[in-house]
Amino acid sequence: MSQIFYSKDHEWVCVGADGLATIGITDHAQAALGDIVFVELPDMGRNVAKGEACAVVESVKAASDVYAPLSGTVADVNQTILGEPAKVNEAAEGDGWFFKLRLENPAAVSELLDRAAYDAFLGTLA
Repeated sequence: MSQIFYSKDHEWVCVGADGLATIGITDHAQAALGDIVFVELPDMGRNVAKGEACAVVESVKAASDVYAPLSGTVADVNQTILGEPAKVNEAAEGDGWFFKLRLENPAAVSELLDRAAYDAFLGTLA
């Protein structure tokens, strides 16, 4: 079973057996945004740096950037959510993923939070 990691910017990362990191926004983030009506995804082949804004999610409440939690090259994007952005609300940490990265440094996932640490971080938010 793949382990899921989290960023303090509310992205999740799951590194698969193929070495690709699937990235999306957390359930907490989608709940805070409300009904998602539009997503913009990065271009295939784009190199992104950790912390770089590389996607956009818009809801009836607000627009928000999605940041790359790790550095790498965009290897795939979720075409489904382009046509059905509500999928992100339905399954933010599953079928509502945003993009996949071929990681520049796979060991960098150790810098992210595990579920317990992310939950503890959420507890510190007002």
